[in-house]
Amino acid sequence: MYSFEVTGGKKLKGEIIPQGAKNEALQIISAVLLTPEKVTVSNIPDIMDVNLLIELLEELNVAVERVSRDTCIFQADNVNVDYLRSDAYKSKSGRLRGAVMLAGPLLARFKKAFIPKPGGDKIGRRRLDTHIIGFEKLGVTFNYDSSDDFFHLTTQQLKGAYMLLDEPSVTGTANIVMAAAMANGTTTIYNAACEPYLQQLCKMLNRMGANIQGIGSNLLTIQGVNYLGGTEHRMLPDMIEVGSFIGLAAMTQSEILIKGAGIENLGQIPDKFRQLGIDLRFSGDDIHVPEQEFYEIQTFLDGSVMTIYDHPWPGFTPDLLSIVLVVATQAKGSVLIHQKMFESRLFFVDKLIDMGAQIILCDPHRAAVIGLGRAQKLRGITMSSPDIRAGVSLLIAALSAEGKSTIQNIEQIDRGYQYIDKRLIALGAEIKRIS
Repeated sequence: MYSFEVTGGKKLKGEIIPQGAKNEALQIISAVLLTPEKVTVSNIPDIMDVNLLIELLEELNVAVERVSRDTCIFQADNVNVDYLRSDAYKSKSGRLRGAVMLAGPLLARFKKAFIPKPGGDKIGRRRLDTHIIGFEKLGVTFNYDSSDDFFHLTTQQLKGAYMLLDEPSVTGTANIVMAAAMANGTTTIYNAACEPYLQQLCKMLNRMGANIQGIGSNLLTIQGVNYLGGTEHRMLPDMIEVGSFIGLAAMTQSEILIKGAGIENLGQIPDKFRQLGIDLRFSGDDIHVPEQEFYEIQTFLDGSVMTIYDHPWPGFTPDLLSIVLVVATQAKGSVLIHQKMFESRLFFVDKLIDMGAQIILCDPHRAAVIGLGRAQKLRGITMSSPDIRAGVSLLIAALSAEGKSTIQNIEQIDRGYQYIDKRLIALGAEIKRIS
């Protein structure tokens, strides 16, 4: 187990390049199972969750050539489907929420799959209903075996169907799309997720020979095909990292240039940070965050307190609400943070309160933040990272605080952010990784 020892209060300066998108990588790497041909994927983030998924593919007997740390050539021409019933698969896949997305490709090619109980972040209930109901409509039967904690999925033949998803789940939509790509007939998915990462998956599948229409909308029409071939694919920059770096610059009064930010795929992210009073300047595909002594939270037009909440794309991503909350603690003004999707994601605010932030946790979903306007700096404490996004939020708080902070359980941060300590040290941060 490792911890970060952080000495805060230092201004940072320089350029930083976002990693490849974690949430896209889990979808794209799962999709290589759809073809026996070679698939080359680049801009892969070198993080624990993604590397664990690549290990799972290797143990399924997928040939993996790691050309570099960010580029892999996959070939799933000799998949060992029996591995899916092994204790090793159960143990490893159960640690990774993204392993659920192997089910769609496995059902499409091999007519069976096994889904463990979800792993990953402890941020609240993360149900699999959307995945299972979608598969059932495509002709899949399933049963849950309490003795091994697996959902057992089988089908004689996937058949196209109309479905109205009960929620626009990103992973649920991705899983269903991958299965439907090789189903007999036409599948229509209404209330589909339409995040840029889902769009990337659909575009990749079309290059492989799939027939998917409506990309970028919440209505997808998929004409199933018998065979998918190889392709090349490059990941988008990670929008959550981009937002994290914007928040970092504001909190530490730093000047940071975010290179290759993928601005056209950021949706409402820049606007939400501007609502907090943060100055952002675009130059091509780069974002320049200038040094700001103060930033002030806007109000609504009628003068009422700003509310920032998450919503399915093109709404604001829930993965950045933790960052926004931390940034608001040193702004001038007040804001209500409303985390709708996960009921445990705000429970890290007790650490911020211990650091001196003025936050009222109204209930598991809402927190009112009274910005201090830098009148009182946060103070360093010892704390633990409960999940990926809260962990980086606490790291940002520690970098802006007076004195030393210790952040334990940083494996959670490593799951989603590659070499984060080394990259921030290059900007002038003082971070030590200690045992």
